Amino acid sequence: MTTRRAFLAAMAASALTPRLSWADAGSPAFLACAREPSGQHALFGIDFLGHDVFRVPLPGRGHAGAAHPVAPEAVGFARRPGTFALVIDCARGEVLHRLESPEGRHFMGHGTFLKGGDILATLENDYITARGKIGLWARSEGYRRVGEIETHGIGPHEALLMPDGSLAVANGGIRTDPRVDDGRGKLNLPEMKPSLAYVSPEGALLDQVFLDPELHLNSIRHLARGADGLIGFAMQWQGDAMDAPPLLGLHRRGWSAAKLAEAPLGEQLAMQGYAGSVALSGDGQYFGITSPRGGRLHVFDREARFVTSHHRPDICGLAAGPEGFLATDGLGGVWHATATEFQPFTRAERAWDNHVVTL
Repeated sequence: MTTRRAFLAAMAASALTPRLSWADAGSPAFLACAREPSGQHALFGIDFLGHDVFRVPLPGRGHAGAAHPVAPEAVGFARRPGTFALVIDCARGEVLHRLESPEGRHFMGHGTFLKGGDILATLENDYITARGKIGLWARSEGYRRVGEIETHGIGPHEALLMPDGSLAVANGGIRTDPRVDDGRGKLNLPEMKPSLAYVSPEGALLDQVFLDPELHLNSIRHLARGADGLIGFAMQWQGDAMDAPPLLGLHRRGWSAAKLAEAPLGEQLAMQGYAGSVALSGDGQYFGITSPRGGRLHVFDREARFVTSHHRPDICGLAAGPEGFLATDGLGGVWHATATEFQPFTRAERAWDNHVVTL
């Protein structure tokens, strides 16, 4: 039995135990993965101007990750259909934990923290039942898996925490199975039904929006959120790129349908049916989507109206910058973008991967 004196002593010792913060990792503003000329992959912390703050080697290609809101910890996910994720101490450059997806599952490359950082939520594909899942892992218990909830769709790719504590989930709609075509084959294109779902922490479906039937091949993949709950979602078209479908949608919980954003036809065709990342600008006024295939960053306002297009080969990573966006490309460039400007910050000898995580 723990005595009151022992309990108080333990509390006092806990208060004296130093708790690391992102300042102990150099106060990075963003996290991003990259491949270096040697072929080595690494996780980088970079500042608001794109300068390196830290570098942590990775055992393989990274896709995206989740950053703890306080502690200098990042969770890097293996590229889909990978079955492991690494919890990295960014201050010490050490792997703290290796997470393994349950049997019959694989991770989808994204995750997020809930409850102030106490719970890690991981996007997963249950390829036995073809149902999307969100795994729940307790940080205070060494990232022990403590439960799971439904995404209410197929092929979940990314989830975002909403202001009310619920989750917005991008259900891409594409069924895959690692036992078939290395897990990259698309097994249900004729029956695809992508959706944006709003799910409670307990797994209840709160709201859900689907695309019109003629756009059922538009896989909803990535999400960005405003402080007021307005969601921007980026899509990847599974049909003929010459169809030039809209690749950005805007939605607020309670709306019966999403607002779809399109650029002028020539610019829309240049995107080649593929939006790799989405972000809301730092001033909260614009949504941006990137296409590494088309070398485009398209900017839209909050009413889904096209504003401008910036051109850069292999541009993909996108995050909110101090006044606009921070973007990265596969040629090592880090860029500052607004509705009117597109200027280089830095360039390094590396190929940035698909995503930038904001701290």
